[in-house]
Order: sequence, then structure tokens, then C-alpha cells
Amino acid sequence: MKRTMTKYILAAWVLLATVEIGMAQPMFQFSQYMFNDYVINPAIGGTHDYWQIRSNYRYQWAGVPDGPQTYMLGAYGPHKTLPMGYGGYLSYDNDGSTTYTGMYGSYAYSIKITGDIRLSMGLMAGVVQNKVDLSVLDPSDQVALEGKPTKFIPDGSLGVYLYTSQYFAGLSVSHVFFNNMSLLQEYDDGFDINDARLKPYFNIQGGYKYNLNRNFDIEPSVLLKASPNFDFITDINVRAIYQKMVWGGMGVRYTFRNLDALIIFLGYNYNDLVNIGYSYDISMSSFGKNSYGSHEVMIGVKFDDIRKSKSKRKIR
Repeated sequence: MKRTMTKYILAAWVLLATVEIGMAQPMFQFSQYMFNDYVINPAIGGTHDYWQIRSNYRYQWAGVPDGPQTYMLGAYGPHKTLPMGYGGYLSYDNDGSTTYTGMYGSYAYSIKITGDIRLSMGLMAGVVQNKVDLSVLDPSDQVALEGKPTKFIPDGSLGVYLYTSQYFAGLSVSHVFFNNMSLLQEYDDGFDINDARLKPYFNIQGGYKYNLNRNFDIEPSVLLKASPNFDFITDINVRAIYQKMVWGGMGVRYTFRNLDALIIFLGYNYNDLVNIGYSYDISMSSFGKNSYGSHEVMIGVKFDDIRKSKSKRKIR
């Protein structure tokens, strides 16, 4: 009897994780979002004068069994002569029982508003995979769940981005197709398809670069994320940059109801070609306090400029 009850508890947990992936897992959580905001807003793919490669790795709630781990690798840059940009990225998210894998490509087009103010508009499309590891159930149990363990669906996002050499502001919406991500709906009599849809979420971002003197720059930034049936998440950060080479900063992350994390980050810019950054989240949530915090590493490689523009972005 106890074994049977355990089996159903585990099955319910897998089902819940599969349903929740549509709301939680695809909403990528990066503390160093300012260095790879292309994955947040596809319009950013057309705002630089050079091609670049960006990679992120995040280990959420270190010390907690099956703590979420997220990997991201992307590349994007401009057309040599036309005001447009291209790019793409790969993502992989694993929380032990479920994995979420994505492959995307993007296109962006920018127009001049006035002076050095430009507006970029972008779209991104790709395919995502949701996979559940049914081995989380007791492998010796003869009554096992059946069904397809993997599902592929199309995905997409849209964004606009206003920018100059000193400030930026963006708005984007992800998962515009509102697709069903569930794999195990046949095992739940009370299943509601709306609970398992890959729900759209919205990002509002902004930042400003202030030059203190010839050695120091200060860059505050903010990112607000919101999704139906999901708490608002707000990241507020301040970064100090020394001689455009070394930086450090602090930030806070709030949910709709409380303080979620305190963030410390630092980084190094080698010869304006390679960026390396590290951040540590001090978890303040009731669940996160049982962990050793969250670790994140960022690596970026910048290539030579392929076009010259008066609106060249100097932020980052």
C-alpha cells in the first residue's frame, strides 16, 4: 500500500513539473541578463556594429537535489551595409525530472528616430522540446506510466528596442503561439489544457550609462518580467565599470510578494574582445534559503566592427 501511494505521489509530481514547465522553466532566470539580453528581446540582434558570441551557465539553488541548471549559447550581429541584424541561440534547462531544450533564429530591423536615437524591431522563431524522465518513478514497479516522453512545438517572440549610446529601453513578448507543452495529460482526469500551455510572458527593460570621470562609469538597469498566473519578477542592478575593463555591482530581485534574492556580480573585459563575468545570488525566498545560493558564469566574445554608425552602442 505504501509503495503504491509513493508511486502515485511521484507520478503526480512529474505531472505537475510537466505542467509548470510552461510557466516557469522557459522564463529564463539570468542575473547577468544585461550581457545577453538578446535572448530576452530579439530586437537587440540589430543594435550592434559587430558580431558576438554569448554563453551563460546558471546553477540555481546549489546544494538542492536536482536544482535547475540552465545553459545558453548564442551568436548575433548586423548586416554589413543594411540596418538589420541576424542571430540565433541554443538553450537547455534541466531540473532533474524535466528538460527544456530550444533552438531559435532571429531577424531585426532598425530605423533612425532622430539624432542618434534608433528603434529596432525584431522577431524570433524556433522549436522547443519538452522531455520528462519517467525513471523518477520506481523502476521495479510493474505499473508504469506510458506515453510519449518527448514533445516538440514551435515557439516565437517579438520585441522593440529604443537605444542610443547612453541609454536603452525595450519591450518584448515571448511564447506568442500559446502552445500546449504537457506530455501526461491523459493520466489526469481533471486536466485543463490551459494549465499546460507555454504561456506568453512580457519583458520590460531599461538602463542608462553615466560617466563619472575618465576612469569610472555607472550603469543602472532594470528588468521586469510578467506572465499570466505567474508572479512579477523585477531585477534592479547597478554596475560600476573601471576604465572600461573591470566591473562589479550589486542587485536585488523581487517577486510580486517579497524579496527573492540579493545579487553580487563582477567581471573583466579583456582588450574589448572577451568578457568574462560571474554572479552569485543570495537566496532570500523560503525555499532558496535551504540552498547554497545560485551561481552563474558568463563568457562573451566580440569580433571586429563590420560597419560604422553614429548610433553605435557603447553600453556593455
